[in-house]
Amino acid sequence: MGRFKINRRGLPAIALTTDTSILTAVANDYDFERIFSRQVEALGRAGDILIAISTSGGSPNVLAAVKQAKEMSLQVIGFTGAKLGELSKISDLCFVAAHTETSQVQEMHMAALHAISEVVENTFFGA
Repeated sequence: MGRFKINRRGLPAIALTTDTSILTAVANDYDFERIFSRQVEALGRAGDILIAISTSGGSPNVLAAVKQAKEMSLQVIGFTGAKLGELSKISDLCFVAAHTETSQVQEMHMAALHAISEVVENTFFGA
């Protein structure tokens, strides 16, 4: 919503991890596994993109969100580590950080996400 490198109009984006009221309400009313899928159900629209991050590729709450997204015709970009897990199989596109140590996988994910952000800005708003 802010910017990466280019001053531009905002793009619609939301982090499903940041609203503690939603996270606790869904976890209490349903189950922790549904904390992201319920948000995807409520907010996702056909044509949207879900970026799903799971170092192990097997986080149940992330996988549930991906499955919900696929049911709703969202595109899914997965980010996982060398263990792959189910996330690599059910994503439309999956970035695999070829490492098993969590901190290094996350550092590789950050670099890839920055590269994607730069490509999106340059493609839609020019350099």
